[in-house]
Amino acid sequence: MMKSFARHRRLRQNESIRSMVREHHLTTRDFIYPIFVVEGSGIRQEVPSMPGVFHYSLDRLNEEVDEVVESGIPSIILFGVPESKDACGSAAHAENGIVQQAIRQVKEHHPSLYVMADTCLCQYTDHGHCGVVAEGEVLNDESLSILARTAVSQAAAGADMIAPSNMMDGFVTAIRHALDEAGYENTPILSYAVKYASAFYGPFRDAAHSSPQFGDRRTYQMDPANGREALLEAASDLDEGADMLMVKPGLAYMDILRRLKERFDVPLAAYNVSGEYAMVKAAAEKGWIDEKGVVLELLTGMKRAGADLILTYHAKDAARWLNGEE
Repeated sequence: MMKSFARHRRLRQNESIRSMVREHHLTTRDFIYPIFVVEGSGIRQEVPSMPGVFHYSLDRLNEEVDEVVESGIPSIILFGVPESKDACGSAAHAENGIVQQAIRQVKEHHPSLYVMADTCLCQYTDHGHCGVVAEGEVLNDESLSILARTAVSQAAAGADMIAPSNMMDGFVTAIRHALDEAGYENTPILSYAVKYASAFYGPFRDAAHSSPQFGDRRTYQMDPANGREALLEAASDLDEGADMLMVKPGLAYMDILRRLKERFDVPLAAYNVSGEYAMVKAAAEKGWIDEKGVVLELLTGMKRAGADLILTYHAKDAARWLNGEE
C-alpha cells in the first residue's frame, strides 16, 4: 500500500482558489513613485539609462503628476537637479530651490497626493558627495546642520514627509530637532536607515547628475557584506526619531528587509533602485523576459520579504497592470 503524502496542489487548481489563499497582495497603494525635477522650461527628457523615466521642468511636471494620480499611486518622492552647484550644496535648502518649487506646485495642484522629499546633498554639491568635504574627507558633523536646514526648507514648502538619504551619523536626530524647533513636529521622517554602497545606483547618478567627482561613498554607505550592521543602523535611527525605515537597494537585500521586519514594529520601505529597474528594462527590450511578469514578481517578493511600501520606477507600469490594463 502506498504511503500517504500531502497533496499541496489541491489549493493550486485554479485562479479562484489560488487568489483566495494568496498570502501577499500587491496593490497600487504600496507604491511611491520617484520623479526627477530640473530647472529650465519645456523639458521632458528621457534618462538614457532608465527607459521610461524622465527629467521634468516645472512647466511639464503636472503632466507626470496627473498620470500618477490617475493611476491610483498615492505618493511620490521628489529629487531635484539644480543648474548650479557649490561645495556645500547650498541650493538644497534655498527657498526657491528646484525641489522646494516642485513641492509647492504639486501640493497646490494635487493637495491629497502624499509628497516626500529626498533630503541629501549629492545632487547639489560640485563634488557629488552627500556632505561637506575637506581635504578629501566627507565631514560628518559639519554636514548635519546643512541637512537639517534642507529638511526644514522642504517641510516649509509643503512636503508631507522628509526622507533623508545621506547616511551621516546622527542625521535623523539633527533633522528631527530642526523640524521640531521650526514648528514641524508633525512632519514624519522616513529614514534611509539601511543604505548600502551598491553598484545598483549607476543609472540614478545618471538621472540625478550626482556621481562623486573623487573617491566613492563607502566611508558612509554600508558594506554590502554586512547584515548585523543593518540592525544597528535601524535601531539608532529609531532612537533618534525616525518614524519609518527604508532598505536600499531592495532586490539584493531581501534578507535585510526580513530581518528588519522581524525586529522592528514600524513601517518598512524598500527602494527598488535604478540599476534593478534598468536591468529589467534592458532584458525586456531584448525580448529575453516577460516584463510584466518579472516586475510584478519582484515587487511581490519585496512585499513578501517585509516591505510595507516600495519606491519603484516601475510604479506606473505596475499600477496599469494591476488595474487590468495592458
